[in-house]
Amino acid sequence: MIKFTEQYFWNFVFLTFFFVLVVLAAIILETESRFLLADITWLDAALVTLGSWRLTRFIISDSTTKFFREQFYDLKKTTRSLTLEVPAQGPRRTILEILLNPWNVSMGVAALVIFTYALTSYMVYPLALLALSGVVSLFELGASALKEKGSKE
Repeated sequence: MIKFTEQYFWNFVFLTFFFVLVVLAAIILETESRFLLADITWLDAALVTLGSWRLTRFIISDSTTKFFREQFYDLKKTTRSLTLEVPAQGPRRTILEILLNPWNVSMGVAALVIFTYALTSYMVYPLALLALSGVVSLFELGASALKEKGSKE
Protein backbone atom coordinates (compact mmCIF):
# COMPACT_ATOMS: atom_id res chain seq x y z
CA MET A 1 0.00 0.00 0.00
CA ILE A 2 1.25 3.49 -0.86
CA LYS A 3 1.80 5.75 2.12
CA PHE A 4 0.38 9.24 1.58
CA THR A 5 1.14 12.18 3.84
CA GLU A 6 0.45 15.89 3.64
CA GLN A 7 4.13 16.44 2.85
CA TYR A 8 3.90 14.20 -0.21
CA PHE A 9 1.03 16.39 -1.39
CA TRP A 10 3.14 19.54 -1.12
CA ASN A 11 6.09 17.85 -2.84
CA PHE A 12 3.76 16.85 -5.68
CA VAL A 13 2.34 20.40 -5.93
CA PHE A 14 5.80 21.97 -6.22
CA LEU A 15 7.02 19.32 -8.66
CA THR A 16 3.95 19.88 -10.85
CA PHE A 17 4.45 23.66 -10.65
CA PHE A 18 8.08 23.29 -11.79
CA PHE A 19 7.08 20.97 -14.63
CA VAL A 20 4.39 23.43 -15.82
CA LEU A 21 6.91 26.29 -15.73
CA VAL A 22 9.40 24.30 -17.81
CA VAL A 23 6.73 23.43 -20.38
CA LEU A 24 5.59 27.06 -20.58
CA ALA A 25 9.19 28.22 -20.96
CA ALA A 26 9.68 25.76 -23.82
CA ILE A 27 6.55 27.06 -25.52
CA ILE A 28 7.72 30.66 -25.15
CA LEU A 29 11.23 29.85 -26.41
CA GLU A 30 9.81 28.09 -29.46
CA THR A 31 8.66 31.43 -30.85
CA GLU A 32 10.68 34.05 -28.94
CA SER A 33 14.18 32.57 -28.62
CA ARG A 34 17.01 34.62 -30.11
CA PHE A 35 18.58 31.36 -31.39
CA LEU A 36 17.62 27.72 -31.71
CA LEU A 37 18.60 25.66 -28.69
CA ALA A 38 20.07 23.13 -31.15
CA ASP A 39 22.54 25.86 -32.22
CA ILE A 40 24.14 26.30 -28.80
CA THR A 41 27.93 26.52 -29.05
CA TRP A 42 30.45 25.14 -26.58
CA LEU A 43 31.01 28.66 -25.28
CA ASP A 44 27.26 29.09 -24.65
CA ALA A 45 27.14 25.74 -22.86
CA ALA A 46 30.17 26.64 -20.72
CA LEU A 47 28.67 30.03 -19.81
CA VAL A 48 25.34 28.48 -18.87
CA THR A 49 26.97 25.65 -16.90
CA LEU A 50 29.38 27.82 -14.92
CA GLY A 51 26.81 30.56 -14.40
CA SER A 52 24.21 28.07 -13.16
CA TRP A 53 26.75 26.44 -10.86
CA ARG A 54 27.81 29.76 -9.32
CA LEU A 55 24.22 30.99 -8.89
CA THR A 56 23.27 27.67 -7.27
CA ARG A 57 26.16 27.97 -4.80
CA PHE A 58 25.13 31.58 -4.09
CA ILE A 59 21.57 30.54 -3.24
CA ILE A 60 22.26 27.43 -1.14
CA SER A 61 25.37 28.28 0.85
CA ASP A 62 26.28 31.95 0.73
CA SER A 63 25.89 34.00 3.90
CA THR A 64 24.45 36.86 1.82
CA THR A 65 21.33 34.81 1.00
CA LYS A 66 21.04 33.24 4.45
CA PHE A 67 18.30 35.75 5.38
CA PHE A 68 16.15 34.36 2.55
CA ARG A 69 16.62 30.70 3.53
CA GLU A 70 15.89 31.48 7.19
CA GLN A 71 12.38 32.76 6.34
CA PHE A 72 11.22 29.17 5.85
CA TYR A 73 12.33 27.87 9.26
CA ASP A 74 10.19 27.85 12.41
CA LEU A 75 11.50 30.05 15.20
CA LYS A 76 11.43 28.15 18.51
CA LYS A 77 12.06 29.79 21.85
CA THR A 78 14.15 27.82 24.29
CA THR A 79 14.99 28.75 27.87
CA ARG A 80 18.15 30.59 26.86
CA SER A 81 17.78 31.55 23.21
CA LEU A 82 15.87 31.31 19.96
CA THR A 83 16.57 28.47 17.52
CA LEU A 84 15.60 27.79 13.94
CA GLU A 85 13.95 24.44 13.25
CA VAL A 86 12.71 22.78 10.09
CA PRO A 87 8.88 22.91 9.99
CA ALA A 88 7.21 19.56 10.63
CA GLN A 89 5.09 19.74 7.47
CA GLY A 90 3.53 22.05 4.92
CA PRO A 91 4.67 24.15 1.96
CA ARG A 92 7.38 25.95 3.94
CA ARG A 93 9.04 22.60 4.68
CA THR A 94 8.99 21.69 0.99
CA ILE A 95 10.48 25.05 0.00
CA LEU A 96 13.17 24.68 2.66
CA GLU A 97 13.99 21.15 1.51
CA ILE A 98 14.33 22.46 -2.04
CA LEU A 99 16.56 25.37 -0.95
CA LEU A 100 18.85 23.13 1.10
CA ASN A 101 19.37 20.59 -1.68
CA PRO A 102 21.86 21.66 -4.37
CA TRP A 103 20.44 19.21 -6.91
CA ASN A 104 16.95 20.69 -6.58
CA VAL A 105 18.11 24.30 -6.68
CA SER A 106 20.36 23.62 -9.65
CA MET A 107 17.42 22.33 -11.69
CA GLY A 108 15.47 25.54 -11.16
CA VAL A 109 18.50 27.79 -11.59
CA ALA A 110 19.59 26.04 -14.78
CA ALA A 111 16.07 26.29 -16.21
CA LEU A 112 15.94 30.00 -15.39
CA VAL A 113 19.42 30.70 -16.76
CA ILE A 114 18.83 28.83 -20.01
CA PHE A 115 15.45 30.49 -20.45
CA THR A 116 16.72 34.04 -19.92
CA TYR A 117 19.91 33.45 -21.95
CA ALA A 118 17.94 32.12 -24.92
CA LEU A 119 15.27 34.83 -24.60
CA THR A 120 17.37 37.98 -24.48
CA SER A 121 20.89 39.09 -25.28
CA TYR A 122 20.84 41.26 -22.15
CA MET A 123 21.58 38.13 -20.11
CA VAL A 124 25.03 37.68 -21.68
CA TYR A 125 26.82 40.10 -19.32
CA PRO A 126 25.30 38.86 -16.02
CA LEU A 127 25.85 35.27 -17.11
CA ALA A 128 29.46 35.97 -18.10
CA LEU A 129 29.97 37.61 -14.71
CA LEU A 130 28.57 34.56 -12.92
CA ALA A 131 30.61 32.18 -15.07
CA LEU A 132 33.86 34.06 -14.48
CA SER A 133 33.21 34.24 -10.75
CA GLY A 134 32.64 30.48 -10.87
CA VAL A 135 36.00 29.96 -12.58
CA VAL A 136 37.68 32.20 -10.01
CA SER A 137 36.09 30.25 -7.16
CA LEU A 138 37.37 27.01 -8.71
CA PHE A 139 40.87 28.52 -8.83
CA GLU A 140 40.50 29.56 -5.19
CA LEU A 141 39.40 26.06 -4.19
CA GLY A 142 42.40 24.61 -6.03
CA ALA A 143 44.81 27.08 -4.43
CA SER A 144 43.36 26.33 -0.98
CA ALA A 145 43.72 22.59 -1.57
CA LEU A 146 47.35 23.02 -2.68
CA LYS A 147 48.10 25.22 0.31
CA GLU A 148 46.54 22.69 2.69
CA LYS A 149 48.45 19.84 1.04
CA GLY A 150 51.71 21.80 1.29
CA SER A 151 51.19 22.53 4.98
CA LYS A 152 50.72 18.82 5.75
CA GLU A 153 54.08 17.85 4.26
